Amino acid sequence: MLTSVKSGHLLPDAMAEASRLINLAIDDMLPAQDGEDGRLMESMRYACLGGGKRLRPLLVLQTSALFGVAQSCAVRAAAAIEFIHCYSLVHDDLPAMDDSDLRRGRPTVHKQFDDATAILAGDALLTYAFEIVADPRTHEDPNVRCQLVTALATAAGAAGMCGGQMLDLMGENKQLDAAGVARLQRLKTGELISFSCEAGAILGKASPPQRHALKAYAHDLGIAFQMADDILDATGTEEDTGKSVGQDADAGKSTFVSILGLEQAREQAAMLSRQAAEHLDIFEERADVLRELAQYVVERRG
Repeated sequence: MLTSVKSGHLLPDAMAEASRLINLAIDDMLPAQDGEDGRLMESMRYACLGGGKRLRPLLVLQTSALFGVAQSCAVRAAAAIEFIHCYSLVHDDLPAMDDSDLRRGRPTVHKQFDDATAILAGDALLTYAFEIVADPRTHEDPNVRCQLVTALATAAGAAGMCGGQMLDLMGENKQLDAAGVARLQRLKTGELISFSCEAGAILGKASPPQRHALKAYAHDLGIAFQMADDILDATGTEEDTGKSVGQDADAGKSTFVSILGLEQAREQAAMLSRQAAEHLDIFEERADVLRELAQYVVERRG
């Protein structure tokens, strides 16, 4: 069974272990291939195995730990959400979207390969994620698997990440208010974070109050995470973040920083971080890693 460490500075070890488990799972699920299929698989591996903080898999693993979910099941669900996240980055970096040359400190997939390969790599990662969560190895109960598929589809589709990306594209050179930016980011970023927390509860057949607490945590965590991203885009360097910075301002996009100002955005992010942690009281010390994560997302430099 998965376990959560009970005290101390737990997050670094938890993040390292999550990265180790997910990297092993991805390497196994995306085996290198020769022949005609090799280029597509190589681009998928490049998209997924080039670093990253693995925050979404960490959320799946830690929320699964709250309910004693078997590690083998939790890791599969965590890999699926990472495939969705990586696909979104591949497509987000394309010339038709953000036109980014750098991701995780190295060339983006369309720069390393080409635009068409990047599109296919993203498509293949997206569809593979659903194959994984629908597989009996992810959970023996078909009702649980159906819940995972439905929740993931909602989070990744028009009512979630894709809808948020559309709003983001439409928001170039268009002024949004704070509520508009919050809605955009809740869809684009927050819904996948919410699924990452909900997945552990689904796998563990959690009670309604427990699921509500995790959804409330995920809501505040997602907004705090995006506020921190906006702050980094405005103040960070490519060396710090591993990706291009200043693109939101160049594209004329409204962000939390452009609306609230840098200092107020920092204060709001810190408040949301504290609020997110408070939602976890129901889990007592078993959720300490998740509490530390809420603080980490607003203090990180990359």
